[in-house]
Amino acid sequence: METLTVEHNGDRTIVRLDRPQTLNSIDQAMVDDLHEVCDQLEREPRILILTGARTDKGGIFASGADISQLRDRRRHDALRGINSSIFARIAALPMPVIAAIDGYALGGGAELAYAADFRIATTRVKIGNPEPNLGIIAAAGACWRLVELVGEPVANEILLAGRVLTADEALSIRLVGEVCEPDELLDRANALADRIGGFDPLAIQVTKQVIHAPRAAHPVIDNLAQALLFESPEKTRRMDDFLLKRNARKGR
Repeated sequence: METLTVEHNGDRTIVRLDRPQTLNSIDQAMVDDLHEVCDQLEREPRILILTGARTDKGGIFASGADISQLRDRRRHDALRGINSSIFARIAALPMPVIAAIDGYALGGGAELAYAADFRIATTRVKIGNPEPNLGIIAAAGACWRLVELVGEPVANEILLAGRVLTADEALSIRLVGEVCEPDELLDRANALADRIGGFDPLAIQVTKQVIHAPRAAHPVIDNLAQALLFESPEKTRRMDDFLLKRNARKGR
């Protein structure tokens, strides 16, 4: 791919944003490449780890949308939802998405991270949405995802007052789940993927769908999802294994 490096590794796919000459800014080619990745992962579900390739200035996730392209976009481009569509598609992938963030995650880069199910940050992360300084809004998900993630007061500081969070600040409000040193980032992401990978993939996929279902759909959708899983041979196998191990412990 022109803008990404992609590695398939068993139950997971690692995608590195790779436009170091523009600090991994998100352009149309990267959007197209991400759609291709999504097409693969929709057909063959795997855990997705999103991260940034290292640049000569150190680690970076994504510096935002490519301003040289954004400058020339007009009303019809906004209505196409170029970035919002791909971020929504990433958020809706069957298996969990882990954003492994190093360095700057600003504007569209932050919105890409918000679309993930999990976010792990290095100590040098800076994350925020300075779009109003460029005369636009954060229209690829931040104006509603960020409110859901951290609440309206903090979202207002980021979206309306240009606050850029450090890694520790992001951790304190649970925008990221953990903070590590830069050389530990992929190990931490893979460790999280290992934990997820130990569960039944079908149960994980169904759980993710139920989590993202509208509030009004509950509890009906929960019951239907459970009915599906109750008929799964993997459910029977896993519960048999659990009972065998429990009985073996009791027999000691």
